[in-house]
Amino acid sequence: MKPLLAPLLFAVAATALAAPQHDAPAVRLHGQRFSTEFATTDASREHGLMMRTQLAADHSMLFVFAQDDQRWFWMKNTLIPLDILYFDGNRKLVSVQANVPPCKADPCPSYPSDLPARYVLELPAGTAGRIGAMVGDELTIEGNVGAVE
Repeated sequence: MKPLLAPLLFAVAATALAAPQHDAPAVRLHGQRFSTEFATTDASREHGLMMRTQLAADHSMLFVFAQDDQRWFWMKNTLIPLDILYFDGNRKLVSVQANVPPCKADPCPSYPSDLPARYVLELPAGTAGRIGAMVGDELTIEGNVGAVE
């Protein structure tokens, strides 16, 4: 029996390694999956995607707040253009600021949500249009957001 056990264990291990791993935090929107980073504290939300020179097409940052409120984001020290999508407490898309350019000089403009929002998703510029995201779409969050401060 031992000679048969080794090939069986190898086959199980190979299958597990070949299977797609979806343990990392991610979001789904309009049928598309994006790996994500959660920003759940004042410090992480303030820093956001500042000083990054690129954001992969399948990557995002999700800003999570404790409650719905009027939100607005700016692009201070953000070096890449982004789409900024605002979602309410039910994770329904309520507003889109598409193709927001980096801020080149102070004062930087603000990009508000049309309605109160609890979640804000930043994606590479043009992504919302490319995937056909529309107001009313639902955001699915994969992974544990953790404590929101």
